[in-house]
Amino acid sequence: MPKVTVLQPDSLGMEFIPLEYLPEGDDQYTIRKAQSVWPEARWRHLRSEEIESLVKNQNTSENWDDIMVTDSFDPSLVRNNRFFGLVRIGSVRDIALRHHDLKLSVGITNSLIISCDIGDDVAIHNVQYLSHYIVGDRCILFNIMEMNTTDHAKFGNGIIKDGESEDVRVWIDIMNETGTRQILPFDGMITADAWIWAKYREDSKLQDRLRIITQKLFDARRGYYGTIGNECVIKNSHTLKDIKIGAGCYIKGANKIKNITINSSEQEPTQIGEGVELVNGIIGYGCRIFYGCKAVRFILGNNSNLKYGARLINSFLGDNSTISCCEVLNNLIFPAHEQHHNNSFLVASVVMGQSNIAAGATIGSNHNSRSNDSEIVAGRGFWPGLCTSLKHSSRFASFTLISKADYQAELNIMLPFSLVNNNITADKLEVMPAFWWMHNMYALSRNSKKFIARDVRLRKTQNIEFEALAPDTVEEIISALGLLERWTASAAMRNEGVAAGKITDSELELKGKELLAGDESMLRELEVLGQGMERSRRKVVILKVHKAYHAYLDMLHHYAVKNISDFIRGNPSLPLSSVCDALSGKREVSWVNVGGQLISENELENLKSGISSGKLDSWDDIHNRYNELWKEYGLAKQKHAFATLCLLYNTVDITPDIWTEALSKASLIQKYITDQVYLSRKKDYENPFRMMIYRNNDEMKAVMGDIDQNDFILRIREENEEYLTFLESLKMQYQE
Repeated sequence: MPKVTVLQPDSLGMEFIPLEYLPEGDDQYTIRKAQSVWPEARWRHLRSEEIESLVKNQNTSENWDDIMVTDSFDPSLVRNNRFFGLVRIGSVRDIALRHHDLKLSVGITNSLIISCDIGDDVAIHNVQYLSHYIVGDRCILFNIMEMNTTDHAKFGNGIIKDGESEDVRVWIDIMNETGTRQILPFDGMITADAWIWAKYREDSKLQDRLRIITQKLFDARRGYYGTIGNECVIKNSHTLKDIKIGAGCYIKGANKIKNITINSSEQEPTQIGEGVELVNGIIGYGCRIFYGCKAVRFILGNNSNLKYGARLINSFLGDNSTISCCEVLNNLIFPAHEQHHNNSFLVASVVMGQSNIAAGATIGSNHNSRSNDSEIVAGRGFWPGLCTSLKHSSRFASFTLISKADYQAELNIMLPFSLVNNNITADKLEVMPAFWWMHNMYALSRNSKKFIARDVRLRKTQNIEFEALAPDTVEEIISALGLLERWTASAAMRNEGVAAGKITDSELELKGKELLAGDESMLRELEVLGQGMERSRRKVVILKVHKAYHAYLDMLHHYAVKNISDFIRGNPSLPLSSVCDALSGKREVSWVNVGGQLISENELENLKSGISSGKLDSWDDIHNRYNELWKEYGLAKQKHAFATLCLLYNTVDITPDIWTEALSKASLIQKYITDQVYLSRKKDYENPFRMMIYRNNDEMKAVMGDIDQNDFILRIREENEEYLTFLESLKMQYQE
């Protein structure tokens, strides 16, 4: 039962730190003075006439000697307050502060202040309880019920303070609901950190080191004050406890904010709005949280948003993301995630970014298996359609588009850029590989550009690969080609009544390659079946195998030539032989999406070993290593592209003839891209069921816009023309 303890009135503001936790040589204000941004020399005691004025204005203090001010202090602007403990007040002048339509005079009125430092020209009005905070310059605190800091405040970080037991440490249970992948949150954590920590659970040395370096990142001493940065505005809010707030933050109408770090700056201000309840979390720079959102045990990356009643619990939401209305529990979500609808549900998943969860999507019900330890892993570009229900455990290749349906069996979609369809009528699962390339080029081309445009972070601590075709997706395509070859060969053998016998995968791939290289009409009678893609006995039918296979080859060709051309653009004077020498080498076949940044598996193993051995002894060391790898990534991708082109031409070197042929084909592919961007968008203008809601074409253009004036299409045409011109110049350069 709750117990109320009776104290002496002079105990308020005194002995903030229990004496048993006060280090030898420290006093109650040692940490506070270290936190202060102002020199000690600026503070002075009140003059007798100032005390007289304060008393006349209905202010009280147990000890007026504990009230310290600066020389720019007007006591007439401090009225009807109670002060306890050491309170230091900066400049108080007869001026007003304005934020939007709110205008308040500088000063302190109708408030209870306990042991605080208050900066220059601050307006504090109707704050019922303000305890142990350092308030920056030109802040507004208006109509607040309780704003309190405890001696053991951790500000959302997963640490423990002196004398605390392990059971008070805050963990975040990401990726599943059992706590077996839990991580310790800390200010500055990025999705790459969370991925490494949660994914490699079997590496006990790594796990121990991550825990140790997180704990030592912060001082375990008790007695840190809450901080409010310069020019913050906090108004009409109820309970704010143990929070650290960066400069320029705006909080209005919040119900409860407890044990939180809110990163904010003048350039990247964070805003928190009405009805919000936030407990145990870290909020990145430039975030927006509004309208009744609830978040508990969470991390919100930079430039991300929670809106309209969203619930984010035991989850990490990466940079540049938005979640509205829905329920998101026990997830690790990489950057550039969109989820906007009230009835979508995402639980126990890793979603690797550039993703969109549609209305009605149910991903994560734990009532469809014997336990709640299942997970879903979705590669970047994950897009389940309206009212899609998926069963744990499932895995999806990059850029998987899932049509509306209830998928009652676990899925392992290994073909990237695919459309997945649950054909209930025929009782089969249908997968169309390379769907994005063949039928949705507008969205595919727009994908990376829209994410780049939305990335307005000034602090890009999480490195992100936005291009749809990158080493990770290219390796998925290469693997998919082998699968299509084997499955096509198997289909042909079934069609011919030939038993597979002891035929090897290599023999199947060779036969399938021959079939897929031939005329498409030769494959029309074949039913190509995927294997290992659904945990059921029904068929998994691969649609448009021939077209998809060649689309995959074109995607590889486009990726290879584009990145090699980028290298040449940066090294225009190099002859082709030198280009080949600079880019040649064994193809790196295994890439890991580490929170949005692609790292080769070899480099990732080295990074993990560096952490385990203590070579990387802090999160700064680890982040610096990410950045070093990011600087090397551009060349690594170009080398991978060169190896991919060699694979396509079955060679170890690129001769002038091969390069000329590759450039010619790249030009044709680029023209195809340009045309398909237009044609895939044009479908919306030619669909009679879309057109029927308009009275005439003029109304349709007024509402939908004129496709021939579409800004994105015009920009793509312009960029593609420039690229085609560059390809032609390369032909001339290496033919001479």
